[in-house]
Amino acid sequence: MSRHPEVKWAQRVDKVFITVLLPDSKNAKVNLEPEGVFTFSANAGGGDHLYELKLDLYDKVNVEASKINIGVRSIFCVLEKAETAWWKKLLCGDGKPPHYIKVDWDKWVDEDEDKGAGDFDLGGMDLSNFGNMGGMGDDPGEFDDSDDEDQEVAKPAASDADKAEHDPNKGGVENTEEKKEAASST
Repeated sequence: MSRHPEVKWAQRVDKVFITVLLPDSKNAKVNLEPEGVFTFSANAGGGDHLYELKLDLYDKVNVEASKINIGVRSIFCVLEKAETAWWKKLLCGDGKPPHYIKVDWDKWVDEDEDKGAGDFDLGGMDLSNFGNMGGMGDDPGEFDDSDDEDQEVAKPAASDADKAEHDPNKGGVENTEEKKEAASST
């Protein structure tokens, strides 16, 4: 029996972004039909499990203008819509979307904030290196520059009276005499 990978999606007026999150996938196959049928299959995981996906999209897409990039951690697809219009949802039909399909809030833009075509242009960009993002750089001095480097922060030192007061080895008369000395010196 096949499994379903996690899918994230977002849209613009002229395109739909679909990201299939499946790290270390093997034999990944993506198919897009002009009628708006998106299919995906790959093997992944320790047991080399089969992951399959078929999405009946809300409307038709332009297959020739769409771009698909199979990376190490995910499969990123930019699907060009056949007609420039906002979709009400990703999938056709009246039901609730499957649990493995989620909105990609990192790429989401509201309809009234969309600047139109070209605000998320990927032309010529190699998306295969996106899997390496998010880690620390190789340069050890990369984070040395700080805005507060001229400010020194010192830990408050405890007074001798406070130390004696909290020292379990001291007590009785010695502790009282040290308190008197500390009080007279202030």
